[in-house]
Amino acid sequence: MASFKPTKIPVYPKLGEKVTQDTLYWKNYKVPVQIKEFGAVSNIDFSPVAPHNFAVTAFTRIHIYGPFSQAPVKTFTRFKDTAYCGRFRSDGQLLVAGCEDSVVRLFDVSGKVALRMFKGHTKAVHVTDFTSDRYQIITGSDDYTCRLWDIPNAAELTTYQEHTDYIRCGVASKLNRDLFITGSYDHTLKVFDARTDKSVMTMEHGQPVESLLLYPSEGLLVSAGGRYVKVWDLLKGGQPLVSLKNHHKTVTCLALGSNGQRLLSASLDRHVKVYNTTSYKVVHNFDYAAAILSLALAPDDESIVVGMTNSILSIKHRKHSEESKEGLNRQRQRPSYRVFVKGKNYVPKQDDYLVSKPVKEHLAKYDRQLKKFSVSKALDTAMEPWLRKRQPEVTVAVMKELDRRGTLKNALAGRDEEQLSQLLHFVIGNIVDTRFSPILVTAAEMILDIYKSVVGQSALIDRQLLRLQSLLDSEINLERELLEVLGMLDTMFATSIPRKEVPFSDNSRSNGLAQGEACSSRSELHVT
Repeated sequence: MASFKPTKIPVYPKLGEKVTQDTLYWKNYKVPVQIKEFGAVSNIDFSPVAPHNFAVTAFTRIHIYGPFSQAPVKTFTRFKDTAYCGRFRSDGQLLVAGCEDSVVRLFDVSGKVALRMFKGHTKAVHVTDFTSDRYQIITGSDDYTCRLWDIPNAAELTTYQEHTDYIRCGVASKLNRDLFITGSYDHTLKVFDARTDKSVMTMEHGQPVESLLLYPSEGLLVSAGGRYVKVWDLLKGGQPLVSLKNHHKTVTCLALGSNGQRLLSASLDRHVKVYNTTSYKVVHNFDYAAAILSLALAPDDESIVVGMTNSILSIKHRKHSEESKEGLNRQRQRPSYRVFVKGKNYVPKQDDYLVSKPVKEHLAKYDRQLKKFSVSKALDTAMEPWLRKRQPEVTVAVMKELDRRGTLKNALAGRDEEQLSQLLHFVIGNIVDTRFSPILVTAAEMILDIYKSVVGQSALIDRQLLRLQSLLDSEINLERELLEVLGMLDTMFATSIPRKEVPFSDNSRSNGLAQGEACSSRSELHVT
């Protein structure tokens, strides 16, 4: 007696994104570590010095995390209201942050109490940063002003009041201590020079500006606002270079990766886009569970840290190389491991007699039911929600096997309204898929043949049948249009091919007669 052969599930090629070097690079991260914060994570900043701790600003606290820690190594809680924009100084020793109460606080990373408190703004301070000389601080506030402060004297140096709306982002030059740039909800970017009493350059973004980013060379500036990410050439007086519109909602933050070779933008649409800074094309995309407010990358892209509106901090660490993994695994293996692998690599000799051990074949549930000729139960198993949604090819393969056996009609019969609705829902969702069309068209014909007598008794079934009819009509019309286009293309290709001239021979024959015979035959016809 022949053994039962399991249902053969065809393997279809996956229609996915093209695998590139960027795809492999940006997918080489571990499963993200998720940490619940006390509120929405509004800012993330990495320390410039090793071990590259990062400061997370969320609600009334600023937490400092180590590179691989899941708990904060330091916490600053001396805020009376929501804190904003906690940033490290270039030496990693000091941290500055704004607050909803309009006070700017300066902290020593190794301490807890604020070293300095700068008072002068009248509304919330959302922008803070250190100048390149480490002795001054720039701030931007909802009172429409940006200010320059002296750290040693805790004194205000300059005030600029040129924006006409909230200032929500800013960045200081790392190469020139006097230059800094601010972005406002009045749709403008302004470049300030501390040696002058007004801005030296203004650019119109066209949307409320949410984030600013300077390239390492500081010749290019990137601004984010609305759905747009724009690149400006500062060396040409703020000339716009590129305008990118790849997000569906407001872009909230920007970051540079791969030593300035990749630009990252995060948005309220829950996506992080990675751009090539040469062509500014999207080379990769990250998806997250909630709207994104903040984004930061560790040096050499070792970690990607994202803060979301649902108070979740997501941390992705880069995977180690395969060699280091194997080395770690060897170190962790105990001596008893040898017992389990003993004889695994043994190769039998020529005169050895090999005793084969029967291998027990494990059948899927639908195959076990097919083996017992329970065709209706096998189809029910193949139609289970988790299977038909995630692996429709398995459901179609079972239908094909039932059709091969000639029992598909029996399996489809005897269904109640709910089961018939599930069958029609599956057919409607997959009948236009060229991989499944042949068998599903047959199944649809059988369903109509079996249940034609009950048409009109269920409003749900009638709606699905009408939907199936309209779907098939639109598919037929589409195929007709494609055939017309194919005919047009065939005509174009035929006319574009050069025709070859057939050489005419002098010794040609007419109707199988020689030239003289042909002439005589013509004269005879003329006479008659």
